[in-house]
Amino acid sequence: MPFLLQDYLRASTSNFLPEALAGLGYALSRVPPGSPYFSRILSFLFTIWRHTAIASVENGIMVFKLVDWLVSGFIASGSVEKIRVFSSEITNPDKCSEKRYSEFALVMACCGTLRALKIGYSRYKFEFDPKIKDSVEIAIGVFAQYAVLGYGNGDMSLLIKCIALGLVRCGQIGFNPYIIKSLCIALTDEVFPLKSLIQSSLQNSNEEFLNKLKQHMEGVLFKEAGAVTGVLCNQYSVSDEPTKEFVETLIWDYSHELYSSLRCAILVHKGKSNSLLLNELERIAEAAFLMVVVIANEVSKSRLNPRPGGGAKPEVSVRMLEAFSCVEYLRRVRLPEYTDPVRRAVLTIQNDVALSFDFLGSMPSYDELTENIDLHDLGGDLYHWSKDDVQTARVLFYLRVIPTFVSIIPASLFAKKVASTMFLYMHHPNEKVARASHSILVSFISSSNQVDDEERLSLKEQLAFYYIQRALEAYPGVTPFEGVASGVVALVRNLPAGSPGTYHCVHSLVSKAKSLSDEATVRSPNLWKSWEESSEPCKKVVDLLLRLVSLVDIQVLPYLLRELAGLVSQLPKDGQDALLGEMYAHVAESDDVTRKPVLVSWLQSLSYLSSQPVSNPVPVSCL
Repeated sequence: MPFLLQDYLRASTSNFLPEALAGLGYALSRVPPGSPYFSRILSFLFTIWRHTAIASVENGIMVFKLVDWLVSGFIASGSVEKIRVFSSEITNPDKCSEKRYSEFALVMACCGTLRALKIGYSRYKFEFDPKIKDSVEIAIGVFAQYAVLGYGNGDMSLLIKCIALGLVRCGQIGFNPYIIKSLCIALTDEVFPLKSLIQSSLQNSNEEFLNKLKQHMEGVLFKEAGAVTGVLCNQYSVSDEPTKEFVETLIWDYSHELYSSLRCAILVHKGKSNSLLLNELERIAEAAFLMVVVIANEVSKSRLNPRPGGGAKPEVSVRMLEAFSCVEYLRRVRLPEYTDPVRRAVLTIQNDVALSFDFLGSMPSYDELTENIDLHDLGGDLYHWSKDDVQTARVLFYLRVIPTFVSIIPASLFAKKVASTMFLYMHHPNEKVARASHSILVSFISSSNQVDDEERLSLKEQLAFYYIQRALEAYPGVTPFEGVASGVVALVRNLPAGSPGTYHCVHSLVSKAKSLSDEATVRSPNLWKSWEESSEPCKKVVDLLLRLVSLVDIQVLPYLLRELAGLVSQLPKDGQDALLGEMYAHVAESDDVTRKPVLVSWLQSLSYLSSQPVSNPVPVSCL
């Protein structure tokens, strides 16, 4: 019978592979382990792939299920000898090499055996020689080593995939450096090969390539990427120091590659209006983002929140945050696997000046951010930094993290690495990004550091002049009013009394209010009749100036009042009445016993001046 079965299988495996494997399994379950046919059938099972059958991941899974069922049957019948003979056949490297067994089928058989042994022990309390389980795990490690060292040649890609899928199905396995390396390769090169996919998409964006992407996402390995990542994390948690460093470096470098590739792809495909292709690429990239986040979370538990006994490595926080910045564009929801490692990394940097230096050093420079990228050869539009969504997301990540430790950043470093980027992105059309830039300014102006207090104060004065110019020149439009308001309030509260920066800030705001009110009057002649309900930009600036009356220091207050008086005097009669009414209400609500008498006297004088006929005006300087 075995000879007839062998001839039949060799002739029919391509078309009837499931039936052929079922026949092999049935024969193995019936043949006694001491029979020569047992070994011959096993031999055929692992060499059949070299004759007619197509080696593939799907067929590997069938081998896994077949062996799992087969060994489970051995356990249920108490056939220890069959288990011993079977395991020795698939774990003997010399015999496997001599008989030219297919590696992918062998590794799936090992994983199927391991699963059956674990379930047999838990379900039937089946006692077996521990050496059997150890030999199977060692064999998987040998195959992993073979795949890692030979990756890039022959069928190593298939073997890598089968190792990953087999480990997902067989449960936890003892630590082996080559196993964890094979899992890393499976995730970065087989499940999420975004660098090669994006390069191909830039050269070939037709429907055939689009179908190729869809087929990739429909593959079993892609669908089980989360489970493969979980196996990798389990291996990482018990791995040695060199292996941990390997995993960390690989993931950080992969994040950088993903950033560079995705950035180019989005710029080019948006220019070509290839929305369908871009959507498919982003779907794969979003899954890759989750993989990076889950592994980074495991790394943070080991390196930034270590258990007793060591393992802490604070410098990992910098590389981790840098990697998160690279994949920030792909973040769609708020996940604890994302927020927890970011929080641990930020807390680590907050307490270490050297690490804060390194983190700022990882931020793209102003020149890098504004460097022109030639997209013409790739068919893209002209490049502009504000349209680079991937880069913007990365910078936004830095803008959100920096305020958490700005107090320990030396003024010279802030001026060199942060200020130019902060001012650049104040004019970004995305309001969320522009607000984050204003928040950076507010955090620095509000910060203090005894080590470089004088240098810090000098820089604050310099920033004040350029900030108010940069913020107001794009208002209204790009600059969000809430951003500029928070910046102005921070300046007047934190600059020293009588600061030239505060004087300049007041003057600039008054000038802006005057120009905006002139434009609004032309656009809406009835503006002043509905002033209280108005949402005009000039109304917001005037309200901010009135707020400053109670915030500026006592040295600047007379100048502010004089500037406000000048603003009111230049308005039409309706405008003067509207602003005076608002000022009266503001002063009436004030409980500042020091300023209120001065404000009341000033307001009475201003009312008198406003009531004078135009033909006989009283100079505002009299105030």
